[in-house]
Amino acid sequence: MAKKSSPKPAAVPLVSAAVRVLAVLDQLSRQRAIGLEEISREIKLAKPTVYRFLLTLQELGYVRRIDGDRWAITLKMFNMGSRALDHLDLHSAARPIAEQLAEELGETVHMGVLEGDSAVYVLKIESKYTIRMFSRVGRRMPLYCTAIGKVLLAFSTEDEREAALKGVRLLAFTKKTLSNRPALYAELDRIREQGYALDDEENEEGIHCIGAPIFDHTGSVVATISVSWPGFRYERGEENEKIDKIRGAAGRVSSVLGYSPDTNI
Repeated sequence: MAKKSSPKPAAVPLVSAAVRVLAVLDQLSRQRAIGLEEISREIKLAKPTVYRFLLTLQELGYVRRIDGDRWAITLKMFNMGSRALDHLDLHSAARPIAEQLAEELGETVHMGVLEGDSAVYVLKIESKYTIRMFSRVGRRMPLYCTAIGKVLLAFSTEDEREAALKGVRLLAFTKKTLSNRPALYAELDRIREQGYALDDEENEEGIHCIGAPIFDHTGSVVATISVSWPGFRYERGEENEKIDKIRGAAGRVSSVLGYSPDTNI
């Protein structure tokens, strides 16, 4: 008998005025100054309505009027965002999303960060299965042959990458390990372009991993979230669905950290 899916929670009704005010602020945040007519056109609201929102935001100190009919966002918004950042924690932001991902895929979820010439696990959510991954929070991993590490390298600057790999010998842990730098650098370019990394038994025979980047509010990659499978539970041909779920989870964590796809990286 097919398992019944849980009913989705009812959508929360949005407050129209709040949605429109935030749309105005979003447009103001995209450039130094913008005219009333352009805001109206971009968010598809009548100019009198936009004007009323702008006057209210001006009174509250969030926007200012410059050059006649042009408007600019003030540092009050920046200060609010900066205070919010003080209360954001990568671990706290990622845990509920990692738990949901582990439930969806049924496998072990890790989050790792760059530390010197290695990646370090900072979060682990166990698989639902009895046979699980041998790993622990705090364990160090090579960067060049793990999904977590390759993502961290791929989205680093050239200087950061060279510093992380300086003095590292590319040892072949399995017959699939990329153990020469030209092949590794070509792989890192592909990872950056496609937005995820695979570890196809490169670090340990019989273990497959898929990892995706977590960005912060500056557009920098601060961590990788990954899912690991033992070979006997890893079904080839279903990678796209797995990749979509992992990238989606990484994107949700990034959003909590203040990342916007429009941020330059």
